[in-house]
Amino acid sequence: MAHAASDMTALSVNLNKVALVRNTRHLGIPSVTRAATLCLQAGARGITVHPRPDERHIRLHDVFDLAELMREWPDREFNIEGNPFHNLMAVAHEVRARGLPLHQLTFVPDSEGQFTSDHGWAFPQDADRLRPVIEQARALGARVSLFMDPEPAQMAAARAVGADRVELYTEPYAAAWSTPAGEHQLARYRAAARAALDAGLGVNAGHDLNRDNLTAFLRVVPGVAEVSIGHALIADALELGYAATVRDYNRCIADAFA
Repeated sequence: MAHAASDMTALSVNLNKVALVRNTRHLGIPSVTRAATLCLQAGARGITVHPRPDERHIRLHDVFDLAELMREWPDREFNIEGNPFHNLMAVAHEVRARGLPLHQLTFVPDSEGQFTSDHGWAFPQDADRLRPVIEQARALGARVSLFMDPEPAQMAAARAVGADRVELYTEPYAAAWSTPAGEHQLARYRAAARAALDAGLGVNAGHDLNRDNLTAFLRVVPGVAEVSIGHALIADALELGYAATVRDYNRCIADAFA
C-alpha cells in the first residue's frame, strides 16, 4: 500500500558534525547553510541543531543563519535542541524576536561539557523545573519535545508537565542491533511509544539511528513522527554526498511503511 509523504516519519537532519569540521579551521567550510540547503533539496523534512554553550560545533550565528534559510522552506521544520537551563531558551527567544521560524524545541538534560546526550529526563524529579520552561517555549509558538529514555511509565508524566512530544533516546536500541538483545530493545521502544501515544504525546526518536537499523525500528515502533539523525548521516554523506544520503535515509523510512 502506498503512503503519502505526510503519513510517514519525517527525517530531520542534525548538522552539528558539519559545524564541528568547519570549526577546525577559519575558512568557513564546509558551510552549514549549504549542507542544510542540499539536504532540504534532497527531501529532508527538517533541520536540527544543538547549540551547546561552548559552541564546539553549532555557533550562535549558525542558528540565525539556518532560521533565515528556513524562511525559504515553509513546509519544512526547524528544530533546536539543548538543555533549557543552559543557553537554549535565550537562543529561542532571540530567534523569535527576529521573527524567524522555530517549529520545535527539544529539551535534553545534558551537562555543559557532555560528550553527547546519553540519557533522558526523569519524573517526578524533573517535573517542577521543566514545567515553567515548557510554558515559556509554548508561549514562543514552539512545539516542545522531551528527550526521554524508553520507559513507558514515564510518558504520562511527560505529558502532565506540558510536553507535546517525546524524543525516544535510541542508543540502547542501536547498541543492541543485530545482537540477541535486539528484540528485547525493540519491545521496550514499542511499549514506550505506545504509552506516549496513549498519553496524547507525539513520538520522535533519535541517537545512533542509521541506514542499517532505521527501517526495523520504524516497522515495530508505532507512530514515530520524526527521526533526528546527525552523526551517521553526515558520516554517510562524506562517502555518498548529502543528496544521495538523504534520499537513502528516506528510502529506509519508506521501506518501513511499504
